[in-house]
Amino acid sequence: MSPTGPAASDFPVLPAGHVTFLGAGPGDPGLLTLRAVEALASADVLVAEPDVLGVVRGHARAGVSTPELAVVDVSSTAAGVPVLRDAANLVMEAAKGGRRVVRAVSGDPGLDGAAGSEMLACAAAGIPFEVVPGVANAVGVPAYAGVPLRDAQGADVRFVDARTASDRCWTELGASDATAVVSTTLDSVAAAAGELVSAGRKPDTPLTVTVAGTTTRQRTWTATLGTIAQVLKQAKVLPSPDGHQPVIAVVGERSSAAQRDQLSWFESKPLFGWKVLVPRTKEQAASLSDQLRSYGAVPHEVPTIAVEPPRTPQQMERAVKGLVTGRYEWIAFTSVNAVKAVREKFEEYGLDARAFAGIKVAAVGEQTAAALIDFGVKPDLVPSGEQSAAGLLEDWPPYDPVFDPIDRVFLPRADIATETLVAGLIELGWEVDDVTAYRTVRASPPPSDTREAIKGGGFDAVLFTSSSTVRNLVGIAGKPHNVTVIACIGPATAKTAEEHGLRVDVLSPEPSVHKLAAALADFGAQRRDAAKEAGDPVTRPSERRPGARRRRTTT
Repeated sequence: MSPTGPAASDFPVLPAGHVTFLGAGPGDPGLLTLRAVEALASADVLVAEPDVLGVVRGHARAGVSTPELAVVDVSSTAAGVPVLRDAANLVMEAAKGGRRVVRAVSGDPGLDGAAGSEMLACAAAGIPFEVVPGVANAVGVPAYAGVPLRDAQGADVRFVDARTASDRCWTELGASDATAVVSTTLDSVAAAAGELVSAGRKPDTPLTVTVAGTTTRQRTWTATLGTIAQVLKQAKVLPSPDGHQPVIAVVGERSSAAQRDQLSWFESKPLFGWKVLVPRTKEQAASLSDQLRSYGAVPHEVPTIAVEPPRTPQQMERAVKGLVTGRYEWIAFTSVNAVKAVREKFEEYGLDARAFAGIKVAAVGEQTAAALIDFGVKPDLVPSGEQSAAGLLEDWPPYDPVFDPIDRVFLPRADIATETLVAGLIELGWEVDDVTAYRTVRASPPPSDTREAIKGGGFDAVLFTSSSTVRNLVGIAGKPHNVTVIACIGPATAKTAEEHGLRVDVLSPEPSVHKLAAALADFGAQRRDAAKEAGDPVTRPSERRPGARRRRTTT
């Protein structure tokens, strides 16, 4: 998912003075509907509680207004603190001013929360509105917990909010064998179970309790109506200051442990809940972070280098002009940053991808090739084997004066790049204009809480994609804790990590960031399987005691 929303012009625009009540789902941003994305892209005002705002904000257009909602308690009101406007007033005021408003709520507007009263207020004020349904909490959370609510026999399903349920409601549920989906809080789930037992349900009726459903903080406990209080106490979940967290409890045979062992697809992802440090710039880390999320991880991007223009830009300017005047037979890109540097020069001179006409283009790997394609240039040469300078040289043709009218290669690269490619091209008979297109400097230190997490074992894993990321991360933030899994992209990076006193646990089978992430996922899956086979609870590395040793894994 892109961190920035699409342009409003890409979607149908809502009429002015209009409100969209939008269901944001249980918490996973991937559960937003297409219509929800359309509405968000054309909104002038976005009204949502902080947790919901985090789910939908990425799809809103730049400059959208997001007025803050706050809850004022009785004591602060009595003390003379001004009462802040509630959501309904914010929504109607903006709509009356001719603005397009999206009111986003958790789950589904018709089933979760109190959006109905806000709709009635709009109707009474003559403000036009629409409703965009969302995935309801009571439906989405059990699906992510691996708890189907119905089967081929079509058993009844009853939904109940324990906070507002009447005695009659509990009595009807107690006398029924329907699957009950109970919305409650963590510290009240045992009381809800007691209500069902008192109303006639057997104490050995299975139930599951899920907190933070559909997010990487999700956690599910399996118990019975009679044992849930003991299970939560033994798991050291309660008592807790976080007992007010909302949960979804599913009561009935479909929530049994035997089925969850087979159907728990979300929490059994290989890196589920792992906090993984990605020491790359945000632009470089985007696709890698998406891949880590697909494995259930929570990526945390920390730039270790900053890219700056060369100190003397004249050499780069002459080389770019040489591209246009036919000075080069080839141009070789060894990084995404090199593509970016050339593209910026092109834009500065009013050029576009057409300036590459007649020039052969080489890319050192898939990511660099993708950056070129985004620029409108399809590379002629990408390594068929190892994605590195050495791999590129293996496929690079030697200079042939009969077939090559020009013998010169333009190589835009970083100031700290190695000489491998230059020496190899010269050996193949080519002349090389080796040009510094950009400089790499050490980035500023990350925030203090991130530095403490790195040194204190708050991260489950860190991915090192080059030797410079090792040196720079240790330099700006300190050495990762012993419990943190260290994953390196290749032998040279692993050697640098070991020289800095780090134990390397995972080594990528190929010098590719995506192969590295896959190798870490394999490591996580093996670790999970080993814990289950030993009868131990599945924990994240950050939950382990310091000092445990692990063998390096190569996949």
